[in-house]
Amino acid sequence: MKKLNISLALITMLALGGCAATAVEHNAKFVNDYALENIGANAKWHKNSRDRIAAREFAEQLLASPLQRDDAIKLALALSPTFQAMLSDAAAMSAAATQSARLSNPIFTFDRLTSREGAAVDIDIGRMLSVSILELIYLPARIKIAETLQTAARLRGALSVVELADNVRQAWVRAVAQQQSLAYAEQVMDAAEASAELAKRMYKVGNFSKLQRARQQVFYAEAAAQLSRATQSALSTREALIRAIGLDTSLAEKLLLPPRLPDLPAQLKSQAAIVEAGLKQRLDVQMAATELALVATKYGYAKAESYVGALHLAAIRNSETGDPAQSGVKLEFAIPVFDVGDAKRGQAHAEYFAAMQRVFATSINADSNLREQFAAQRVAYELSQHYRHEIVPLRKAIIDEMLLKYNGMLVGVFDLLADTRAQIGSVILAINAERDFWLADAALQASLLGKPAAGASSLNTNAPMSEAAAH
Repeated sequence: MKKLNISLALITMLALGGCAATAVEHNAKFVNDYALENIGANAKWHKNSRDRIAAREFAEQLLASPLQRDDAIKLALALSPTFQAMLSDAAAMSAAATQSARLSNPIFTFDRLTSREGAAVDIDIGRMLSVSILELIYLPARIKIAETLQTAARLRGALSVVELADNVRQAWVRAVAQQQSLAYAEQVMDAAEASAELAKRMYKVGNFSKLQRARQQVFYAEAAAQLSRATQSALSTREALIRAIGLDTSLAEKLLLPPRLPDLPAQLKSQAAIVEAGLKQRLDVQMAATELALVATKYGYAKAESYVGALHLAAIRNSETGDPAQSGVKLEFAIPVFDVGDAKRGQAHAEYFAAMQRVFATSINADSNLREQFAAQRVAYELSQHYRHEIVPLRKAIIDEMLLKYNGMLVGVFDLLADTRAQIGSVILAINAERDFWLADAALQASLLGKPAAGASSLNTNAPMSEAAAH
C-alpha cells in the first residue's frame, strides 16, 4: 500500500509539471467570465501585440461617439494598462501557486578523491542520490494548498475587475456632471455680465446709485471666479476619467462625453433584496473564506512538520581502486532537541483562529456596508427627486411670473435677472444631486460585488509553504 501511495504521488508530481500554463489560462478565463456576467464587459488579457492592436481598434470604435457609462467600463477593461498589469500579476501568482505544489528535484552528489603512495594511485569515487521523503508524504497537503491559492488568485482577479469598474463608473459620473454644471455656470456668467453692463450704463446716466452698481459688479466678479473654478473642475474630472480608462494622448483627444447624466431610475430595489444579493456574491466574504481554508490546511501541515522537520533518503554507491564497490542507503533526519516545534504549532494555531475571526468580521462588515450604501443611495435618490420635481419647477414658475410682471412693467430688469440667476443655481444644485445619486449607486454596485474596505483580509500567495518545506 505504501508503494502504491508513493507511486500515485509521483504520478501527480509529474502531472503538475506541465499545468502552470493551463492554470494561468483557466484563471484568466474565470476573470473574463466574471466580468461578462457581473459587469457586462470582456476582461481580456493582452498576451501579444495582436491583442493590443485589437484593443486599440475597439477603443477607436467606442470613441467615435459620445462615451456612455457602460462603454467607458468596457473600454477600461479592454485597454487600461493598469488593469493589464494586474492580470499579469495574477498570472504570476497562479504560476507561483503551481510551483508551490511541486516536489524538489532529487539531489545528485559526486565525489572523486585521489591519494598517492609512491607510484601507486588510489581513486575513491562516491555517488549519492537523495530525495526528501517528507515532501512525498506531505504532497497531498501541498496540492490542496496550491488549489486554494489558485482560488485566491481568481478572486483577486475578479476583485480587480470590480475595483476598475467602480473607479471608471464614478469618474464618468463626475466628468459628465461637471461638464453639465459648466454649461450652466457659463449661463450664470452671461447673466452676471449683462447685469454688470446694464448697471454701469444706468450709473452713468444717474439712474443707479454707487451701491447698486457695486452689488452688480461684485456678482459679476464672483461669477467670473466661479466659472474659472468650474472650468478647471471640468478639466480635472475629465482627466481623471482618462486616467481611469487608460487613454493615451491620441485617444484622449477623441473623448466625447454625453451632454447630461442619465435619467434617474423609476424605482429602487428594496433593502432586503440588496442585502440578500450582496451577501451571496461579495468577493471579500469569499476571500475571507478562502483564507480560512488555506490557513486550515497549513495548520495541519505545520503541526505535522513541527514534529519532524526534515527526512531525507539517499542511495549511495562508493568505489575505490582495488576494492569492491560499496552500495547502500542513507537516512537523514533532524532530532528535536533544541527546537521541539511548540512555537511553530502555537503560531499556526493562532493564525487559524485569526483567519476564523476575520471571516466573522468580514461578514459583519459586509452586512453593515450594504445597509449603509443602500441608505446613501436612497437618500441621494430622494434628494435628487426633490430638486427635480419640487425646487426646479418652483424656480421656473417664479421666472414665468416675473416675466409677466416685467412685461407689465411691474418689476425691473434686475429683479428678473436675479431670479434667473437663482433658477440657474437651483439647476446646478439639481445636477449635483443627480451626480450624488449616481455616485451612491456606483458605490452600491461595488458593494454588492464586494469591494473590501481598508484592512480586509489579504491572502499571502508569495509564501505558500513554510521554509522547512523547501529543504
